Amino acid sequence: MANTAVADASVRPAYGSMSRDRRWALRWSYFFLVLFAIFFLMPPIYMLITSLKTSQEISAAGNPWWIYNPTLANYAELLTQNHYLIFFRNSAVVSVCVVAVTMLISVIAAFALARMKFWGSATLATGVFMTYLIPETLLFIPLFKMFAWVNDTFGIQLMNHWWTLIILYPTLTVPFCTWIMIGYFASIPKELDEAALIDGATWTQTLTKIFIPVALPGIIAATIFAFTVSWAQFLYPLAFTTSTTELVLPVGIITTLIKGDVFNWGQIMTGALLGAAPPLIIYAFLMDYYIAGLTAGATKG
Repeated sequence: MANTAVADASVRPAYGSMSRDRRWALRWSYFFLVLFAIFFLMPPIYMLITSLKTSQEISAAGNPWWIYNPTLANYAELLTQNHYLIFFRNSAVVSVCVVAVTMLISVIAAFALARMKFWGSATLATGVFMTYLIPETLLFIPLFKMFAWVNDTFGIQLMNHWWTLIILYPTLTVPFCTWIMIGYFASIPKELDEAALIDGATWTQTLTKIFIPVALPGIIAATIFAFTVSWAQFLYPLAFTTSTTELVLPVGIITTLIKGDVFNWGQIMTGALLGAAPPLIIYAFLMDYYIAGLTAGATKG
């Protein structure tokens, strides 16, 4: 009994020390978490505050973080403008179409590269991901020349059409989504597809009836990524569309609400907040699937 008491006494300080270390770790974690939240929430909060001000109050010398005369005039005026609704519609249609095209290509390509092993499949998978690392600031110039060649050769005008963006955006979304899906498909036990093939299932049946249901978190993660990139893309629509009726939301806000050196900050902030709402809603409801899909794709394959 005495030996047991001595042993317990010698163990208590160690547990107490671990407990103190844990408390300090939690305190520092919460401290940096609060700093992180403040740092990243300040811009959207400032945007919201500015969107509730009149132009006179925005330009007046005063506390920029305080609203003296709150108003919803910016929201009412912007939502009644036909141009803004056209921008929103173009962005929505383009994003949905790009997501559909991207997932159709990425799921099939990832399944082939991850499961249907062939000569050079690993090198090709790496090459697919490497294409994502090429910035669009370098890609839009050769794409511009390709569109000019198509126009000169076949007489097909691809410039200044919102549907042209459905052709362009997959150059950004397909490589990364394919890489995510390769990692997720690689994390699925091989016994599943081997059993399916033994039972007489084709590769198409194995993909549609086994892999897609099991890999749903990874598919959702890739879908969210493709939608976010399509919704927020700025350079391609700026370079390839010019008419007001063909613009998407990011470019349309800038081109219509900034006239010369006059910035309509109230409506700019309002348009940016309304434009950020769809991705924010998607992330809010599907965040768990997004994290699960990215984690599996980053640790497997």
